[in-house]
Amino acid sequence: MSVASKTLVVAEKPSVGRDIARALDDRFKEAKDGTHLVGERYIVTWAIGHLVTLAEPDAYDARLKRWRFSDLPILPERFKLVPNDAKSERQLRVIHELMRSDEVAEIVNACDAGREGELIFAYVYETAGVDKPVKRLWLSSMTRQAIREAFENLRPGEEMKRLEAAARSRSEADWVVGMNATRAATIRLRSAFDGAVSLGRVQTPTLALVTRREQQIRDFKPEPYWLIEAAFAASGERTYRGRYLGGKRIPKAEEAQAIADAVRGRRGTITKLEKSEERERPQLLYDLTSLQRHANVLFGFSARRTLNAAQRLYEEHKAITYPRTNSRYLTGDLVSEIKPTAELVGRNPQYARAAEYVLSLERLPLQRVVDDTKVEDHHALIPTRAEHDLSKMGPDELRIYDLVVRRFLAVFHPDAVYERTRVETTVEGHVFRTSGRRLVEAGWKAVYGEQAEEPEGDDDSGGDQLLPKLERGEEVETRKVDVLEKETQPPRRYTDASLLAAMETAGREIEDPELREALKDSGIGTPATRAAIIERLIEVGYLERDGRTLRPTEKGMQVIRLLGDHPLTSAELTGEWERRLALIERGQDTRPAFMRDIADFTTKTVEQLDQLKNVRIERARLGPCPICGREIVENRRGFSCWSKDDPGCGFVIWKRKAGKTLSAEVAKELIESLRASIERGDNPPVGRTEKPVTGFKGRSGRTFRARLRLERDEQGRWRVEFDEQWAQPREGEDEGAEVPASGAATNDGSGAAAVAGEKELAVDGSNGASASTDGAEQAEPVAAGAAAASPTRRRARRTRPRAS
Repeated sequence: MSVASKTLVVAEKPSVGRDIARALDDRFKEAKDGTHLVGERYIVTWAIGHLVTLAEPDAYDARLKRWRFSDLPILPERFKLVPNDAKSERQLRVIHELMRSDEVAEIVNACDAGREGELIFAYVYETAGVDKPVKRLWLSSMTRQAIREAFENLRPGEEMKRLEAAARSRSEADWVVGMNATRAATIRLRSAFDGAVSLGRVQTPTLALVTRREQQIRDFKPEPYWLIEAAFAASGERTYRGRYLGGKRIPKAEEAQAIADAVRGRRGTITKLEKSEERERPQLLYDLTSLQRHANVLFGFSARRTLNAAQRLYEEHKAITYPRTNSRYLTGDLVSEIKPTAELVGRNPQYARAAEYVLSLERLPLQRVVDDTKVEDHHALIPTRAEHDLSKMGPDELRIYDLVVRRFLAVFHPDAVYERTRVETTVEGHVFRTSGRRLVEAGWKAVYGEQAEEPEGDDDSGGDQLLPKLERGEEVETRKVDVLEKETQPPRRYTDASLLAAMETAGREIEDPELREALKDSGIGTPATRAAIIERLIEVGYLERDGRTLRPTEKGMQVIRLLGDHPLTSAELTGEWERRLALIERGQDTRPAFMRDIADFTTKTVEQLDQLKNVRIERARLGPCPICGREIVENRRGFSCWSKDDPGCGFVIWKRKAGKTLSAEVAKELIESLRASIERGDNPPVGRTEKPVTGFKGRSGRTFRARLRLERDEQGRWRVEFDEQWAQPREGEDEGAEVPASGAATNDGSGAAAVAGEKELAVDGSNGASASTDGAEQAEPVAAGAAAASPTRRRARRTRPRAS
């Protein structure tokens, strides 16, 4: 080959690079170090997700390694780039050498087709210091045919400059806001919290959504009310139920009882009977967020678990199109692909009937399926035009694949048709209402096997019933009347599904899918990042999972309380920033203007956080010590009867346990249980929690729940241990061994490994470097900075907690 005649292809990860090489018409040999593939016309190499990141503050000035308020805000004029870690640095060197090679004439950016893929390549290309022509490979499917077609239609690199500008702006904005806000809050709240107070442009408003919902729940005062339900029977044992005025809430028991007494045993008349037709349209195709929400509702999958399964289906099995999409529509050029795709997925018997229907249509119903104006980077998630071997898929992958395929086939089916019946029964002047709903034509629901409709769950109205044939004017018996005592319920805690929905619309509660589409540019984060944001909040100890729900920790609650109505907690403001990033992609806003506004916001935020310097958090007081009687008070690291003026008896409950901070409520339960044990004369006395406590994390990184036990160890020190059979070290086994996955149920339904007899070590509140996610935006970089530069020193062993 002549000099400068080869094309260098840079993929985002090794598996994608190898798939691209297999699709290209070339003969490849793998380099000895396994970092790239060399062909006659192409060289294929790869990143490993984000190889390069924005440098820490001390890269600009060594003095910034220490956290001082006087140095804030830190606003670099030009951001420095550094390798993520040693492994990244090795691969980066290889890519740089290949980019600089005289053999390479042009470079193809084959990273994920989206904002973050553009950023990954842009950082690698910038740090290489080369000036060679760049073209863009834009993939929505990983089949060989799709890869070949994409190579035939490579886009000029210049076309992607606006996307790159938006990606750089997002990355730098997260650094500026997160780094400065975290340092400012940590310094000013040093007396209130043990370790870093992690804040960020995206994570903080998300945390605010959850904590404010939790505060509503805590402040909620249930109020009693009463409903009246009657059982009626027309001739021939045609029975049905009715609720007084359709479920009207009656505030007084006496009033409800008087109505029940007035109608009990009396005959009534059907005074109103109306029938109407209701139609339910097929659901729109999936984007990533709607897929994650549905999988959470159906299977209890976390957002991350769904994304991981979808990513494997895309990359390994080539079974679905690009999953990190924010569109629920297809483009017009894909219409010719619909029937061939349906035919291929229909070869699997569970989809054959639905696929046959789609293939039988002379004209596909495309009004709610195809809309070029609603597709930006990638179209909706659908199966690929290929045969799919379901036997090679794991359980999670099969479930997600099934959702995607059935949604794809269902969208071309007709509406489901219901017959709605509304009945009013009048007894002694009192009206009882009944509602019935019957599935007449299954339509798209037949794709899911729903040939008959089951009655819905109970609510104040009594829900829908399967009604017998009734006639207006008929007389009926009142066979039974019940007065039902109820009470008002607080708002529900967020699940992954409901939090994803709230993030998508910046906290506005909107269920209509087409209206949600219109608000997508103004949400918190992007479909690619929302799962990572939720997991990040769990990582830093602000949220924890409890079954399918997400609960804020006390630290999370306190952080948002202290911030109050600061704009950093505003979902609407963050949504506006996301909208502006989308405008930069379209050329309707500029990167300099956006970054100027971010710098102004950050400067004001630092000034406002400076006002927290004299704030002191109100500490919980848990009553007298069960050992010495002195008052037990919460401090930064534990709950103890020790204070500055009184050394106490040494009783203490350390807050940190297996990655979780124990709340004052848990500590109080342990103390009261210990007190009762002492009063009973137990030897030795032990305190226990009645129910499992959630939010612990095993060495494998998975969360679990467990009951706790408070007791003295052999040295006379008070310790909190797991009070479960699986937590007891077996004979000959080291304390702290990993527990088998069957030991405890995790909160995401995936099995867990807990830590038995975990050693109590001091922690400085740092949370470790943020985990990057291949193909997704990195978690807000503040986390790594907070961990690396936290001003609190790490101790090898615990000492008495300091009074604060």
